[in-house]
Amino acid sequence: MTAALTVDSWEAENNAYLADALAWLRGRLDVAAERQLAGDTTLVGERFWSDERWTTADVPPALELLGEHFGLSRFERLTLLLAASTELDPSVAARCARAAADPTAAFPTLALALSVLPDATWDAISPHGPLRYWRLIELHQSYGEAVMSARIRADERIVGYLKGLNAIDERLAHVVKPVPNSLGEPLPPSHDATVVRIQVAIAHDSGDEPPIVELLGTDSETRRGLAAGAAERAGLRLYELRPERIQATAAEAGDLMRLWQRETMLLALGLYVDVEHLRPDELQPLNALVDDAYGVIMVGAREPWTVRGRTIRIVDVARPTAGEQQALWQSVLGPGEGGGQAALLAAEFDMGQAAIRDAAALAARMNRGPDGVWAACRAHARPRLDSLAQRIEPVAAWEDLVLAEEGLTLLHHLVDQVRGRSTVLRSWGMAERIRRGSAITALFAGPSGTGKTLAAEVIANALHLDLYRIDLAGVVSKYIGETERNLRRVFDSAEEGGALLFFDEADALFGKRSEVKDSHDRYANIEVNYLLQRMEEYRGVAVLASNQRHALDTAFLRRLRFVVPFPFPSPRERALLWARAFPERAPVHGLDVERLARIAANGGMIRNIALNAAYCAAGQGNAVTMALVLEMSRIEFRKLELPIDESEFRPDDEEPA
Repeated sequence: MTAALTVDSWEAENNAYLADALAWLRGRLDVAAERQLAGDTTLVGERFWSDERWTTADVPPALELLGEHFGLSRFERLTLLLAASTELDPSVAARCARAAADPTAAFPTLALALSVLPDATWDAISPHGPLRYWRLIELHQSYGEAVMSARIRADERIVGYLKGLNAIDERLAHVVKPVPNSLGEPLPPSHDATVVRIQVAIAHDSGDEPPIVELLGTDSETRRGLAAGAAERAGLRLYELRPERIQATAAEAGDLMRLWQRETMLLALGLYVDVEHLRPDELQPLNALVDDAYGVIMVGAREPWTVRGRTIRIVDVARPTAGEQQALWQSVLGPGEGGGQAALLAAEFDMGQAAIRDAAALAARMNRGPDGVWAACRAHARPRLDSLAQRIEPVAAWEDLVLAEEGLTLLHHLVDQVRGRSTVLRSWGMAERIRRGSAITALFAGPSGTGKTLAAEVIANALHLDLYRIDLAGVVSKYIGETERNLRRVFDSAEEGGALLFFDEADALFGKRSEVKDSHDRYANIEVNYLLQRMEEYRGVAVLASNQRHALDTAFLRRLRFVVPFPFPSPRERALLWARAFPERAPVHGLDVERLARIAANGGMIRNIALNAAYCAAGQGNAVTMALVLEMSRIEFRKLELPIDESEFRPDDEEPA
């Protein structure tokens, strides 16, 4: 028998069951009405039809299934039927009024249930009984009205279930959302093994409280996808709890969790909640909610999260391995792309299965070939870092950089190492020996204005990476633990690839650890220790810039691949800087580069002087002249409170005063 025929057959049997049940109920109410008219309050001894009538069905009718799920007695099942009867059969309302001998009581009541239905017991209608505890029936009680006289109605969700409609309660729709299996099948071997571990973790003996399974990892998309995959294999529908939508009192939140628990008894459901980005004040009420929830619960987090009174099982979740990512790239790019592009992408970007598939699809829509794939990967990683650091569009090229030969050679070596990293780690097998410290890191050391930021831009442009300048104001926090939390988010986001991290004024973050004299020293040292650990584990490209090299902790220097000096420019280098200061289209007249090179200005000062001179010349409607550049030079030196020799700033044709 096909699945469709099975469903149709059950629906037919369920409808027949409801028809018989309502006919029996109408008969009971009619008999009760006749007895009322005769002044006889006793009921005939007719009992409900034999329980064995429906036991031969492969799947019992909905009312009997509800009874099994919630442990309802025969009287409780019939009370639920009575409460739902006016929704199922409009003629029942008038019968209720006649049975109660009250024309205004055209609705079921608890008193009517106790007087009309067989095997009546008072405890069945108590607030702690399953009918009312699980909100299977609702009491509509007017002010001052006795509970027994109050109208009872079956919950709308339960009425639908009795009819054979089994969809999740719409009152939960605003706080939970379905989690699709975004990863699909087949999974990479490491992910397949993780899903099996999750399945083992969520398993529990019938009747026992299921444990809370925590999925720990840096990638929320992978955590969510593997949770959905494990739920699907276990025959569960996974829903994600949205904490930001729960703005309710404790009682209302408790009712929501009770509704959720009721749903787990009607449907095969699992609950997922991600707590990575929640603040401590948001975690406390969520802790209480999850503690009250029942059924399969999976929590996605970066670090372990404790829920009081619940058994916790931890499963580590990671993105696919580098080799698996390369295979995934090869599968989505197709055989025509060759293995080289897949290897490069897997080496630079650390992406999950769904992200790889999405990036390839975006590149196909862009129709830009390999460059489009690389750009799509950068676009995927960009949103997370954009909220944590300042993105600088890298447009500078090697010809824009003026630096001593030693520094230029080191910068070229740095670029070569980044490009060759994939070959060394994978093709040559060095990854089997290097467990950590695969990052390409450098320190740019030198005074301000000597080109450190420009050099970082040149490298990012050469490697086709996004350049992110880490804003210390957005990272360092006075609150204990917040600095490490912010830094963790920066490194986690950057490890997805496509980015060069640029720590300007790095000595503020990477300074030497001090002797512990008070709590401030202790926590400052903890921050430095955390940075040491993350720099060693980091797999991307990072550049530290400082004009106080010796202020950095020596442990950082040991972990750096390069220390590139950026000295104050020599006269030859200053001449090159002045020669490149103005574009070819700028109207420049009589500029003496050799004369300007004798002025002790660094690259940053020369840029400011040239820009100020250009602005003034354009505003006056004239060309940029030597006299104007010298005037702007004098102003720049005075601004920086540097010593001035007036003879250096006097045009050759101007007589001394």
